[in-house]
Amino acid sequence: MLRNKEIRRFTLLYTIISAAAITIGFTLHTAAGLLATGCAVAFGTAFLLFTKARYKSIARISNQVDQVLHNADHLFIADAEEGELSILHSEITKMTQRIRDQNRELIKEKGHLADSLADIAHQLRTPLTSVNLIMTLLANSPAEGERKAFIRETEELLMQMDWLITSLLKLSRLDAGIVVFQSGPIAVNDLLRTAVRPFLIQMELRNVDLRIDCPSGVVIQGDSAWLPEAIQNILKNCLESAGENGKIELICTDNPLYTELTVHDNGPGFSKEEIPRLFDRYYRGSNPNHAGYGIGLALCKLIITRQGGSITAHNHPQGGALFRLRFPK
Repeated sequence: MLRNKEIRRFTLLYTIISAAAITIGFTLHTAAGLLATGCAVAFGTAFLLFTKARYKSIARISNQVDQVLHNADHLFIADAEEGELSILHSEITKMTQRIRDQNRELIKEKGHLADSLADIAHQLRTPLTSVNLIMTLLANSPAEGERKAFIRETEELLMQMDWLITSLLKLSRLDAGIVVFQSGPIAVNDLLRTAVRPFLIQMELRNVDLRIDCPSGVVIQGDSAWLPEAIQNILKNCLESAGENGKIELICTDNPLYTELTVHDNGPGFSKEEIPRLFDRYYRGSNPNHAGYGIGLALCKLIITRQGGSITAHNHPQGGALFRLRFPK
């Protein structure tokens, strides 16, 4: 205790005051001197015992902090007594528990990152292997028609890789919190036209019937640069599901609570096992012939939910997939 400068100062001051009081007491009367001596000893003993008890509590707190620093699992629970040290101990207990929870989350995130890197490497390796194989066939193919077909296939694979890398970069930016969404009024008709535009030629080549039903004047709040990206990922999924001669519907409805946008295709829909995992990152569905990478819908959900919206997926009562987007007012 005497290592504490404040305790040494208090002890010195207490000794001086006690000595002065005892001296004055004996000067006045012997009984007064004895009373002053008894009071000084009693108060000194009480202070010593009280300070010793506080130092024991501080030592327990210090031991707990030391255990936390060394990643011990034991967590000392503070006594239920009221007092400054008990309050401090309670706050430290909460802090250490919070640190442990964050540490567990970091360990989970580290494992998730390792799994994600493995998935990314696998997904990039597949088209790269195909490109290498095509390049070998291209070098050994004298026929002009075959060479052109191989070149077209290589271009498609490179485009897929470019889309995959771009989507992964967007996901990483969103995960890191680098992206700051801008909120402003967006006309839903303009939003849908912007989202559909990149797919118009592909839809025409596949003879896909596209129907858009949106009342004029419907406006939502959001980021006009990112929301088309979200809808395009849904359209990409629906276009793949609908196939040749398919149908895709985009229907917008508006009410005092929210604006709802539904995207419906006439494809096979989802199995019951798929629906809970559709928006999971890197989930590619139960269909072994599915050409996706499990990134588009995860990116879509992240973009929409970060802007206060919601997205769900179901099977349409008349068949096909149904995506439902809601933007609250």
